[in-house]
Amino acid sequence: MNKREFTHKGMLIGAITGLILFAIVGLFPSSFIGGVIGLKIAGFLFGMPLSTELLSRTVVGLSMIIGVAITGLIFVAGASLIGWMLGHLRMSLRGRTIPKVA
Repeated sequence: MNKREFTHKGMLIGAITGLILFAIVGLFPSSFIGGVIGLKIAGFLFGMPLSTELLSRTVVGLSMIIGVAITGLIFVAGASLIGWMLGHLRMSLRGRTIPKVA
């Protein structure tokens, strides 16, 4: 296998791992934090006892979606970068031998 195949495989494994970690660890907290930020923005724009208008709900919903998307992007991109680096490291160390000391 050449260097590109190792790094590509490592990147794919890292991306899949990041997606699984995001689904287990990051999905609920990111939607919660995005919703809280959306409530703060909607409260600032429309006044604090928020009514059940469509626009205030839209602001909260969009901020939840943006929070989930940003967190997912960070998880997947970070894990795929780590996987790419490990694949590159594995390929770099593949042909090397440890010298024997007498």
